[in-house]
Amino acid sequence: MQEIEVKFLSIDPEVMEEKLLKLGAKKIFDQVYRIKVFDYPGFKLDKENAWLRLRDEGDKITLTFKHRIVGKKQKRHENDEGMEEYEIIIDSYEKAEKIVLKLGLIQKFYEEKRRIRYMFGDIEFDIDFYPGLEPYLEIEAPTWERIDEAIKLIGLNEKDKKICSTTQIFKLKGIDMLDYEAFTFRGLVKRKDK
Repeated sequence: MQEIEVKFLSIDPEVMEEKLLKLGAKKIFDQVYRIKVFDYPGFKLDKENAWLRLRDEGDKITLTFKHRIVGKKQKRHENDEGMEEYEIIIDSYEKAEKIVLKLGLIQKFYEEKRRIRYMFGDIEFDIDFYPGLEPYLEIEAPTWERIDEAIKLIGLNEKDKKICSTTQIFKLKGIDMLDYEAFTFRGLVKRKDK
């Protein structure tokens, strides 16, 4: 299934929240997520622009396989053509982690992020805060046409949209996520083997 979403980098969260409220969007939550990303030893999935994510969102826990859809001549940090995503809701973060590890995967890194979500009809507007990055806006909708409508509704420039992963955003800022084992609000932790 293709995930239909875009990002706008380096936003002012207060200004964006004002725009969303003025539009009539409803604030759904403001919470911190715990995320573990897994791969095979040697980072086989990473080399294929894919990963397995275990995420505690506070009110639900998900296990998700994600695969970036990349053009043939595209560089790893450029806009993608899209994202393939398969997600299930699970009942235990700890049990899911044990199953994933028993299957031979390793923890690639742990990260925290704060997300403020607004909904306007069938459109999700997420303001994301990651340690080491400026806040950004993620817009997700059921169709690309609805994405375009959302961009116009809040007065953003279509040319500024990015179709990319958070890993790519870190890369744009000169941070290779593979060099770190943890991204927390207490700080970034470098890998011991680097």
